Amino acid sequence: MPLVEIRDLIKDYGPVRAVDGLSFGVEPGTITGFLGPNGSGKTTTLRALLGLLTPTSGSATIAGRPYRELAAPLREVGAMLEAAAHPARTARNHLRILAAEASVPRTRVDELLALVELSAAADRRVGGFSLGMRQRLGLAGALIGDPALLVLDEPSNGLDPEGIRWLRDFLRALTSDGRTILLSSHVLAEVAQTVDDVVVISHGRVVAHAPLDELTSWGGHQVRVRSSQPEALARALRAGGLDASLPDGDELTVTGATEHAVAQLAFDSGIVVHGIVADASSLEDAFFTLTNATAEEALR
Repeated sequence: MPLVEIRDLIKDYGPVRAVDGLSFGVEPGTITGFLGPNGSGKTTTLRALLGLLTPTSGSATIAGRPYRELAAPLREVGAMLEAAAHPARTARNHLRILAAEASVPRTRVDELLALVELSAAADRRVGGFSLGMRQRLGLAGALIGDPALLVLDEPSNGLDPEGIRWLRDFLRALTSDGRTILLSSHVLAEVAQTVDDVVVISHGRVVAHAPLDELTSWGGHQVRVRSSQPEALARALRAGGLDASLPDGDELTVTGATEHAVAQLAFDSGIVVHGIVADASSLEDAFFTLTNATAEEALR
């Protein structure tokens, strides 16, 4: 059973439909990337999940219950929709307030400050923090109740390359402890190195929901192969029904084939190959293919 389930979710703002019959689930113990262009309905969906707005129809549940029915919300769900903390408070005092709300010991505050590497800045006012430091503090706040589920909106915003790598390792460590993460982000290259599953939405509707490796392979699997007889190999591959092109030098590009199929045809034709490598389309390629196709449909 999915830990998070969005079912037939619709949200209208007057005549504008922000979310249009959205349905997907998030399995326990995974990191699910929640992707879509600006205005696609991502934040509206997350706010509905966290009980911050009432859907027009449909449901958004956590472990089978709406957020408002959770017995101890901060112990079951940690959320970071924006790295918000009063600028006049210190990082430590901000987390102490959250600890009191979650009914957890104050010792949890210092544990979390160390975990997100903010111990040295614990008594500084948040107003003097960089955006990256605020993001780390937001993560600490989301973890205050030691929840099984984290809902994170753009957690890498403001992080430098070192911070992004830290975040990737940090999230992976959390899932290795059994946590589940629903992650919304615009940084597609980073998502591709972090998530297990991907949900792509456009115009308030799901356009793809699949494991990451499936999503990045369906849209354009290619094999690059080098040979001292590139033209002869190209003819042999085409004769075998494969789409082979010779864009430059001794390297061919074969679309829609596996390495084994290419190697077998080359062997059968008596042609020696010097290298064969499979390329899958990137998450960015798949994302733009899916969302651009949906945009074109909407304009018809």
